Amino acid sequence: MIRALYSLALWLAQPLLRRKLQRRAVTEPGYGLAVPERFGYYTVAPGADAAPGRFIWVHAVSLGETRAAAVLIAGLRAQHPGMRLLLTHGTATGREQGAALLQPGDVQVWQPWDTPGAVGRFLAQFRPRMGLLMETEVWPNMVAACKKAGVPLCLVNARMSDKSMRAALRLRCLSRPAYAGLHTVLAQTEDDARRLRALGATVQAVTGNLKFDATPDAARLARGRAWRATSAKPVLMFTSSREGEEQMLIDALRTTPLPGVQWLIVPRHPQRFDAVAVLLQAAGYAVSRRSAWHEAPQAADIWLGDSLGEMALYYGLADVALLGGSFAPLGGQNLIEAAACGCPVLMGPHTFNFAQAAEMAQAEGAALRCVDMPDALLQSGALLADPARLARARQAALAWSVAHQGATRRTLQALGSVLG
Repeated sequence: MIRALYSLALWLAQPLLRRKLQRRAVTEPGYGLAVPERFGYYTVAPGADAAPGRFIWVHAVSLGETRAAAVLIAGLRAQHPGMRLLLTHGTATGREQGAALLQPGDVQVWQPWDTPGAVGRFLAQFRPRMGLLMETEVWPNMVAACKKAGVPLCLVNARMSDKSMRAALRLRCLSRPAYAGLHTVLAQTEDDARRLRALGATVQAVTGNLKFDATPDAARLARGRAWRATSAKPVLMFTSSREGEEQMLIDALRTTPLPGVQWLIVPRHPQRFDAVAVLLQAAGYAVSRRSAWHEAPQAADIWLGDSLGEMALYYGLADVALLGGSFAPLGGQNLIEAAACGCPVLMGPHTFNFAQAAEMAQAEGAALRCVDMPDALLQSGALLADPARLARARQAALAWSVAHQGATRRTLQALGSVLG
C-alpha cells in the first residue's frame, strides 16, 4: 500500500520534474538532453546483438559516483571482455563524465524516474544481466521491478551516514523493503555496513572505497605542478566549494587575512561558476578564470577553477586544500582524490558524508580538522609557513591514499558469484 502511494506521488510529480529540468537546462544544457529517457522512453536501441543478459548496468548518479565507477568498469571489462555497458546517471555532470567511459556497443541513458511505468519500460528495453548501483542510489520501485524480472540488483561501494539512516528509518515502511530487496550489498566500511543492516539490507562484505583505486590523470597533475613551480606564492585551494561557503571565506579573510597567498577556488557545481565569479569581484577581488588561461595562470587575487575533469591539475597546482562542503553543514566532499595527488586537506566540522575517511585521514596526518573558516585560515597559514611540516603532510597524504587501495579487486571478487 505504501509503495502504491509513493508511486502515485511520483507520477503526479512528473510535470514538476519536467519544469525543474527546463530551469536547470538554462545554466546546464545537459539537463535538456533526452528528457523522455527520464520517463522510460528511448530513441537509442540496444542493438541487434543485445540478447538478454549482455548488458551490465551501472548506475552512477553524479560526478563523484561516475569517477568511482570508472575503476570498477575497467575491472569488469578485463574480467568479461564481451560485456556491454549500460551506463545511467541522474546529473548532467555525471553524464558528461560518463561519456568518456563508453566503448562501441555501450549505451548511456538517464536513470528512469522511479514510477512503475518508467522502470518497467527501462528494464524491457535493455534487459540487463545485472545492475550495479553506486554508493547510495536505492529506489523502491526499481528494486521491486528488478526482483520481479530476475535482475540481480547490487549496491556497491555503499555508504550510509547517520543522518541518511535516520531519514530512511522515518520512512521505514518504504525504505526497509527496498534495502531488503537488494541482491547484494558491498559496503565501504564497517560503520556503513552496520547502518545498512539497520535498514534491512543484507551486507555480504565490506570491500573498501573504490575511490582509493582511481589514479589521478598524470598529464594534468604534471601540468599543475609545473604551473605551481612558476608561482612566487604558495597556492591555497578551496576545493569543491558549495553555496554559501565562498561568502564564509570572504568574511573570514576580512578578520584573518593571509597575505602572500595565491587563492584557487574550484566550485563543486558548474552552474555556480559565474555566480561565484560575480561574488568574488563584488568583494573587491581580481579574478582570473581557468577557462581564460592558455599557457599559464594569469595574475589575479583569486584563480577560479571553472572547468570539469581537471581536478588533478588543480591539486597539482595547490600546496594545501580547504575541503568544500565541510564548512557549511553539508557533509563534506571526497578528500581521497586530493590525497592521491599529494595535497593535504583542511576539513571543517561537517564531514558526515565521508566520516570514516575523514577520521582516517586525520589520524594518519593526511588532513587537519578545523572548527570553522577562521580557524582553517590560521591553520593553513601555519602549515604553509613551515616547509618541513608541509612536506610531511604531503607525504602522509600520498601514503594514506596508497595504503587503502584494493577495493576494486575485493568488489570484483564479491560480484563473481552474481556474474556466474
